[in-house]
Amino acid sequence: MQQKITPCLWFDTQAEDAAKFYCAVFDNSRIRTVSRYGEEGHDIHGMPAGSVMAVEFELDGQLFSALNGGPLFKFSEAISFQIRCQDQAEVDDYWAELTADGGEEGPCGWLKDKFGLSWQVVPTALYDMLTGDDHAASQRVTKAFLQMKKFDIAALERAFEGESV
Repeated sequence: MQQKITPCLWFDTQAEDAAKFYCAVFDNSRIRTVSRYGEEGHDIHGMPAGSVMAVEFELDGQLFSALNGGPLFKFSEAISFQIRCQDQAEVDDYWAELTADGGEEGPCGWLKDKFGLSWQVVPTALYDMLTGDDHAASQRVTKAFLQMKKFDIAALERAFEGESV
C-alpha cells in the first residue's frame, strides 16, 4: 500500500543535497526520483531551467519529499522528527551524524542538522520510564533529562532508580 501522508520539506536550493545527506544517515534509504524545473513558470518560480525542483526519497521506508522553493520559508522547531533509538550507541551515532558539519546541539535530545531541520534523538527506554506507574521515578527522570543535551541512558536509568545522576 502506498503511503497516504508524505512530509514535504521546503529548502531554498539544497533539496538534493539534503536528501543525499539523510539517505546516508539512515539505513535502508534511497532517493526515488528527482524532478527539475523547466522554462514553464519561470516568471513565477524564478528557478533556472534544469535545476532541481523536487526530490522524493525514503528513509528506512518512510517517504519524504524535498522541494527547492526558494528562500521564502525556513524550518523552525515547531516541526521536528523523532528518532527512537534502542541503545546508547544508536543515540550517539545519530547525534554525531546529524550535528556534523554545522549542526547544532539543543536541549533535551533536540538538535538541528546542517540544513536547520530539527530532530529529537530519543531512547525508547525514556518512553518507558516516563509512562510507567511510578510517578516519583518519572519526575526524577524528567528532572535529569532537562539538564541534558544528548540523552544519557545510564544517567536516566540511575535517576529512575533514585540514584544520584
